[in-house]
Formats: sequence, C-alpha cells, structure tokens
Amino acid sequence: MQSAEYVLFGTSRWHAVASWTWDAQDETCGICRMAFDGCCPDCKLPGDDCPLIWGSCNHAFHLHCILKWVNSQTSQAHCPMCRREWQFKE
Repeated sequence: MQSAEYVLFGTSRWHAVASWTWDAQDETCGICRMAFDGCCPDCKLPGDDCPLIWGSCNHAFHLHCILKWVNSQTSQAHCPMCRREWQFKE
C-alpha cells in the first residue's frame, strides 16, 4: 500500500525554499542608495554585520551609513531624509 502523499504527488520528498526582506518604507538606504537586501558599501556580505537601523521618524538606514552620518555632523544630527532631529528608535 502506498502513502497518500506518494499517490498524489508522485514523490515523498520535498524541499522548502524561503526568503526574507526588511520591513522598511523604502527599498534603498537614503544615504548610500544601496538596496536594503544587500549591504552598505563598507561591507562585503549582507547579514548581521550590516543591519537596518530605524530612527524615531521611521526612516531606515544601514547601521554603518547612519553612524557615519551622525558622526560627521558638527552640531545635533538630523535625519538625512526628513531633517528631523535624529534619534534611534527604541
């Protein structure tokens, strides 16, 4: 007697494939213009070393990009997209 799965599909093996994307308003970083599913220009491979960081204004950037931006500002840093005072979202 054959299993119902074998009868219906002709095989008893299958391989699942999954993908993920960042849940951000935009598809690219507003600073480096690289895609969020990739990485910033300073990194070689996407992943945990280059996560997205959101501001309290809900704009997202690569971690390395926003850190460079904040450190380059002579006075209080502002969001590069909306010019609101930059604060990391909690």
